[in-house]
Amino acid sequence: MRRGLVHVLAWSLATGAAVTLSWWGVHTVMTGTAYDPPRALPITAADATRQGSKPLASATSRPPSPSAKARNTPSAPGSPAPSRSPATTPAPPPSSPAASGRVRSYDTDGGRVVFDIGKTEATLVSATPGAGWSMRVWKTESWIRVEFSSGADRASVFCTWHDGPPRVELGTY
Repeated sequence: MRRGLVHVLAWSLATGAAVTLSWWGVHTVMTGTAYDPPRALPITAADATRQGSKPLASATSRPPSPSAKARNTPSAPGSPAPSRSPATTPAPPPSSPAASGRVRSYDTDGGRVVFDIGKTEATLVSATPGAGWSMRVWKTESWIRVEFSSGADRASVFCTWHDGPPRVELGTY
């Protein structure tokens, strides 16, 4: 009986140590790679058409209420954009330099990237990879790079503003 109890105790301690070590490893990796998702801003059909792309319909969007239609008109510079769902992050406060920017979308073979481009800086609004593509995002104080990859194919959207107003470059390699 005593020998069986020693075996159960040893097994329990070994299992507990293995679970603790696994949890610590996964927690460390996820803490280093997780980031806040970009905030969502509404894109009007006129913005998407001006870019030469087709407006996308969302399965989660609802028809706007009459009061929401009035809010969805272009707002004055510096005023926050309306939030479309509880899951979206609120728009930046009026003191943010990018709040008076223009929302622009860029389509590549790998996916779509949307920036809020201000006079002196840009903010990533969203980046969505296409089917079969993965995505990586790099951000600094003077540039943002989004790279889509699928096997050996790469598509990159690079927005810089370190030596002037923000500009966007698209690349496929």
